[in-house]
Amino acid sequence: MATTTLYGIKNCDTVKKARRWLEDAGVNYAFHDFRSDGLSAELVQAWLETLGSAALVNKRSTTWKNLTDAQKQQAEQGDVLNLLLEHPTLIKRPVIDTGNQVQVGFKADQYAELFH
Repeated sequence: MATTTLYGIKNCDTVKKARRWLEDAGVNYAFHDFRSDGLSAELVQAWLETLGSAALVNKRSTTWKNLTDAQKQQAEQGDVLNLLLEHPTLIKRPVIDTGNQVQVGFKADQYAELFH
């Protein structure tokens, strides 16, 4: 089976719930912290192509609220890659990549379906 990677920020409550679920379910996974491990343009571009910017960008985040109007406008017009690389906390968390499928967010029933 492909290696599963969970992307997020270690102090995010939703990421903690996802990690706990994976551990309780016995899923072998690697954790990649946006802040300490960074993100490549290629990876973020692949997520944007797979998930779309509407699913990937967290417009309810403090980071979004602190962006300038020009930055928000840039994102609304689809130029979101550089913004996400510059502000990785704009990415909805967690992003999970099973090697076969990429999903964003955490819901226990979705994870159960993904891994069983």
